[in-house]
Amino acid sequence: MSQARPTTGASAGDLGTSPDGEPMPETPDPDSAEEKKEYGGILGFFKELPGLIIIAFALALLIKTFLIQAFFIPSESMVPTLRVGDRVLVNKLVYDFGEPQRGDVIVFENPSLQDPDGNVFEAVWNWLVEGLGFSTDPTKDFIKRVVGVPGDTVEMKKGKVFVNGELIAEPYISNRGAQDYAPTQVEPDHVFVMGDNRPNSQDSRSALGQIPLDKIVGKAFVLLWPPSRIEWLSDD
Repeated sequence: MSQARPTTGASAGDLGTSPDGEPMPETPDPDSAEEKKEYGGILGFFKELPGLIIIAFALALLIKTFLIQAFFIPSESMVPTLRVGDRVLVNKLVYDFGEPQRGDVIVFENPSLQDPDGNVFEAVWNWLVEGLGFSTDPTKDFIKRVVGVPGDTVEMKKGKVFVNGELIAEPYISNRGAQDYAPTQVEPDHVFVMGDNRPNSQDSRSALGQIPLDKIVGKAFVLLWPPSRIEWLSDD
């Protein structure tokens, strides 16, 4: 007589063993694996986030310091080319490879402004907001157009600008006024600048004076804001 085998109401496969008694691997749960993968991805992203922020900040520092910076337009001195509240991008590297040319729109530091004795936190804050194109001190940086380069003689007759005795074309001017300005020679290592809104501009004709080349921050090359007026800034 054959002997009956004991059972527990389940097959060998259900008990995790093969018919000959060997253990069988558990069948993976695809839903559980997917959840672990998704959770690990999110957790990994947040672990890497501080490093990504530091890298982004370092890149912004390098770009602002050496390459490109945004600047805010605080006055009407460059109307109609630039209006109050506009933001421009300035190439800070261009004059490392050449000299400013007549017609260039440049940003420069106020040559008569002394460096303030601020603390390091104030300096970092100013660096951040200025880098985003927000002005913290409208008397610190100016934006004007180069009219004369070293050796040129600049004069105005009834609002018209003459350089070295020749009338220069200025299609970007809509309000030249009727001022006269006596012939003045541009000093070595300086430029003579004017705002496009001639009757309402503090520039080289006034106390601002001629601008030393080492005070030039860079050349404004594009009007970035507002979006409806994005355009390249022409030098003629």
